[in-house]
Amino acid sequence: MNDDIHFIAADASVPEGALLLDNTIDVQSRADEVHAHAIVILQFPKWTDGRAYSQAVLLRARLRYAGDIRATGQVLADMLPLLRRCGFSSVQLRADQKLETAQRALGYFDTHYQTTSPERQSKPGA
Repeated sequence: MNDDIHFIAADASVPEGALLLDNTIDVQSRADEVHAHAIVILQFPKWTDGRAYSQAVLLRARLRYAGDIRATGQVLADMLPLLRRCGFSSVQLRADQKLETAQRALGYFDTHYQTTSPERQSKPGA
């Protein structure tokens, strides 16, 4: 998994061939469909609704999805560290969010008390 987050313009449309999934969808039940797409777009209808974080973790850890996972909707700059840890590789910030603030947020935490599934798999003896 690439640790770089790519920023997509707030007014960008859904790319052709992308799979747009509602945050109520069981991503594991759609595994074949997910693997047939280079981009999976997960939605945050409210910034307080974290189900898309769980979907991203399932895509990376259980389904071993290696494509682009994009966060869209009510995506705020301070969500970036957790988005990256959960496996998102691109984000479409809410229109009122500043790119510079989001980029700065990625540097807030360099160490974590708990590991995520991809981090556990990369450690010897895990």
